[in-house]
Formats: sequence, structure tokens, C-alpha cells
Amino acid sequence: MTLHNRYPAICDLKSRARRRIPHFVWEYLDSATGNEATQARNRTALDKVLFHPSILHGEFTPDLSTTFLSKTYPLPIGIAPVGMSGLIWPEAETFLAQTAAKEGIPYGLSTVATQTPEDLAPHIGDQGWFQIYPPRDADIRADMLKRAKDAGFHTLVMTVDVPVASRRERQTRGGLQQPPRLTPRLAIQAAQCPAWLMGIRKTGMPRMKLMDSYASQQSALPSTQHVGYLLRTSPDWDYVQKLRDAWDGPLIIKGVSRAQDATALEKEGVDALWVSNHAGRQFDGGLATIETLPEVRAATSLPLIMDSGIEGGLDVIRAIASGADFVMLGRAFHYSLGALGAVGPAHLLDILRQDMIANMGQLGAKTLKDLKNQLAASPR
Repeated sequence: MTLHNRYPAICDLKSRARRRIPHFVWEYLDSATGNEATQARNRTALDKVLFHPSILHGEFTPDLSTTFLSKTYPLPIGIAPVGMSGLIWPEAETFLAQTAAKEGIPYGLSTVATQTPEDLAPHIGDQGWFQIYPPRDADIRADMLKRAKDAGFHTLVMTVDVPVASRRERQTRGGLQQPPRLTPRLAIQAAQCPAWLMGIRKTGMPRMKLMDSYASQQSALPSTQHVGYLLRTSPDWDYVQKLRDAWDGPLIIKGVSRAQDATALEKEGVDALWVSNHAGRQFDGGLATIETLPEVRAATSLPLIMDSGIEGGLDVIRAIASGADFVMLGRAFHYSLGALGAVGPAHLLDILRQDMIANMGQLGAKTLKDLKNQLAASPR
């Protein structure tokens, strides 16, 4: 029996991952903030994006490749940065970087990952994107950028939709502390997930190694905060310009949700925009990402990435048809690791690939550019 027989969809990977990841870690991965209404809106709004299926288009194999920021990719899909990946599944960053290098897709390493850029330099190939939460100190910023560049990360992503820590009430109730430690309550949960626990015993309890290297002291922090909040600042427009001046590669701004911000960022000289609501993890009163995407698309000529709520190849198609040039997934790749370990990410990509091929065949869309012509309805 093949993996496609047992796990034909992302929901199958999610279901198995939930059984293999301790509850307190699962609550960190799967939760949003508030009542999680924005997370639900992401799903509902995607389902409102509909198409006109095509007939009598003959046999063809869709071309899923795309060019983004002067690089050609076999799929319009990348691996989004996720903080504390190595807590969700041991050695997650290594497995994801290796998959990205082999499959020829981007991998985004978070500032608050459990491995440093130097750790991943042997694994990332030419697919490294480095995500930065803006440091307050200019010297730390300069050193962090140099380390990322020297390790082979060619594209910089600045996240701007986390000006303050969100509350993430469900995560708090789960009991995760920063830095993570196994209290008696959490140790019981970990013991029920032997594969996860065996991996953690091999790697040690994960920490934010990059941020730790700059922290002269640490204090107890709420569960939704971490050492990064002792070092980062809430950036302004001047910070964007300083970062643009300091980085000589492509610069992407992540967390855009308004047309006027897209227009202003284009004037600042950034190279691409990432339309995102942080998967509902920061603010529970915003629009779904797919709802804001068409307005941002109309306001700028810059390449656009979209994330938040993507649960299959059909959702990737919806995003592309609505104005995105590229789609990033974070949670789904960690579901795949939790379900299947190191082989999970490649299987997830094959799920997405086969789903896109099947749905583009129904639409008569031979290339990604054909998709927008098949839209029947959009969420706004």
C-alpha cells in the first residue's frame, strides 16, 4: 500500500500528526488567537472562490512551473518559515531544508527557528530564504544579515504583522512555556508520543539558537512570547528603508493586507509582497487573506505571495487565479513531518502536485496563467 493510498490528502496527514505530536505542541502548531474566527474565515473565504470547469479541451499535462524573482520553480509552492519548527517535530528545519533543495522550491528559515542559518548551510542548496523579525539593535541586525548571507540564504523576508505578541489563548491553555521545558504535566503528554520523544532526546529540548546567541540575559516570559521579544522592535517605514539599504538580494515584506500599504512598499523599492494574516495567529478581527488578495493585486505590479488557510492543490489554484504569483504553506509541512517524519514533506508536495494537475485538467488550464480566465466567483 502506497502513501497515497493511506494519506491521499492533507487532512489525513493532519489527523495522524495529531496523534503523534504531544498535545501542548499541537496546540502551539494548530491554534490561532482569540476565538479563532479569522482562521475559520480563511477556510470559508477560500471555499467561495469558484471556477467554470472546461469541456472538450483534449488531452494535455498542465505545466505547473513558474518564475518568481528571476528563479524558475517546478511548482508555485514554497515552505513558509515557522518558529520553533524543531519543537513541532525533531530536526524539522533540516528535513524541510533538504526537501526544498531536492525538490527545487524555497525554504524559509525563521529568525526564531531552533536551528541557525549556519546549521542549515549544508542542506539548503540554492533555496534559502531567511525570515527576519526586525532586531532593535543595528549591530545585531547587521550581524544577523551577514550570517544569513554567508550561509547561502539569498532572499530576505521581513515580517511586519507582528508588532506585538498576540495572546493565543488556546496555546496558553496548552501549557507551553518559553523556553520550552517538560513540566510533569507536559512530560506525561510527551510519553504518549514515543517517536517525538525519541527525537527530542536525540536533539535536546529545542531552543531559539539564533536569538539565544544575541541574548545576554533571559527572563521568564508568557507562553506566547520568547527571547525574540527581548531583542526585536516594531518596525516603521524608516526601518524598511534601512533594511533595503543593508540587504543586496531580493527583499520581501510579509504580512501585507491593505492596498495602500502595497503601493507604498513598492515605492520603497522592495522586490515582492507577501499577503498574509499570519494564519489568524495575530489578530482575530481581520479579513481572510484570499479576500484581501485581489485588492492588493490591483494596487501593485510587484510579485505577490499568499499564505493562510491553504489546505490542498485546489486552494493553491484559487490563490493563483485570484492574483498570487506564489503560495507558501507552513502548518501543512509540519503536519507531514508529524505524520510521516522525514519522508512527509516530499509526500505533501506530491499531494499538492497531483491535486493541481487533476483540478487544472478539469478547468482546461494548461498553465498557471490560464487559471484567472476560469474564475466564476470570488469572495468579494
